[in-house]
Amino acid sequence: MSSERLVIIFIRNVQIGKVKKQLADTVGDENALNIYIHLLNRVAEVTQEIKAHKAVFYSEYIEEADEFMVPVFQKYIQQGKEIGERMKNAFIKGFSRGYKNIVMISSDCYELTAKTVDDAFNQLTKNDVVIGPSTNAGYYLIGMKQLHKPFFTDKDWSGNNVLVDTLLDANKKRLSYALLPTLNKIIAEEDLTPDLKKVLKPWED
Repeated sequence: MSSERLVIIFIRNVQIGKVKKQLADTVGDENALNIYIHLLNRVAEVTQEIKAHKAVFYSEYIEEADEFMVPVFQKYIQQGKEIGERMKNAFIKGFSRGYKNIVMISSDCYELTAKTVDDAFNQLTKNDVVIGPSTNAGYYLIGMKQLHKPFFTDKDWSGNNVLVDTLLDANKKRLSYALLPTLNKIIAEEDLTPDLKKVLKPWED
C-alpha cells in the first residue's frame, strides 16, 4: 500500500530575503529565514514517520545535503511559472510514476502531524479528494487519486478565497471530498506558535 502512496512537499530554497516575506516585514529577513528552517526541520521529521514514499519539490534548485535526506526523500525542482502550475505539474509527475494516492503538504504548517497525513490517505479510500483547510482561508494539504486541473487554475493564491474556490471546483465536478481539521499556517508574525517565537532575535528596521 505504501508504494502506491506519495507525499509531495513543496518548499522554497533556503535563501535569506527569499523566504517568508510577509513574516520578514515585521521580524526581519534573518529571523524569517531561521523560522523557515525550523518549519522545514519540522516537516522533515513529521513526514519520515509516514508510510508512503516522499518527494520534495524545491523552488529553484535541489539541495543535496539538507534535512531531506536521500533515499528517504526523492528530490525534484518545481516546474511552471506560478504556484498553481507548479503544483499541478508535481501531481502530474507523481501520477506518471504510478502512484495511486497523492497528498501534497505545505512546509508552512508547524501543527501538521504524521497522523493528520495518514488520516488524509485513509480519507482517499472513501473520497475523490481530501483537503486540510488552513486558518488563512487556504489549505495546508490537498490529496487526490487522479489529477483535477481546475484546482490549480484561476486562483488568487495570495487571496482569501483559495479554499472556497477549490471546494466550488470539486462541487462542479461532482467530486466527493473530506475536510481535515483546520490548522494554522505560518504566514505572518501573529501566526507564530510559542515554540517558534523563541527563535526570534531582537530586530530593528
